[in-house]
Amino acid sequence: MSDPQKEKVHGREKKTGKAPSEASHSLRGKETAGRTKDSISTVSYLDEMGHHDEHPRLAVTMENTYQLGPHKRFPVAAATDILKDVLTSYLQEEKYEVEWSQKMTKTLCEVIRAGIKDLLIPRYKIVVLVHIGQLSGQSMQVSSRCLWDASSDTSASYVIKNSSLFGVANVYAVYYE
Repeated sequence: MSDPQKEKVHGREKKTGKAPSEASHSLRGKETAGRTKDSISTVSYLDEMGHHDEHPRLAVTMENTYQLGPHKRFPVAAATDILKDVLTSYLQEEKYEVEWSQKMTKTLCEVIRAGIKDLLIPRYKIVVLVHIGQLSGQSMQVSSRCLWDASSDTSASYVIKNSSLFGVANVYAVYYE
């Protein structure tokens, strides 16, 4: 291909964000049925089409920390205090209602998770479970299962009861390397 043709194709690549495919180079010199000598097959780059930044962003390279355990353990006592404060403030004087308890479990989970995140313990994933049920002479067992590293993962729980309902809140802190 001559220099003016290269510049024309290169200019078209810049304007459209398309580059000629490898297959088009082999077909360019041959006469084929339905194709002319000047046809070009193109491949578009979708990831570049949406970005119109004048300054390309530099890729941030992170080095390995080789940290296999937490520098600071998850504070179970502080988490239990948060659970106790939230459950007593929200459930102490309430009566059990089905629709209310469905909404309240979501609210309690969000409030507890925000309180735990305020402790600013790095590299822990937080899972919060809240159960609210009616007290009417029944018994209930709550169990959970997951992969657990006893040296770094931990949990906290708190139970509250009043005359018409019970509330169980569990927080699981799983260390993420």
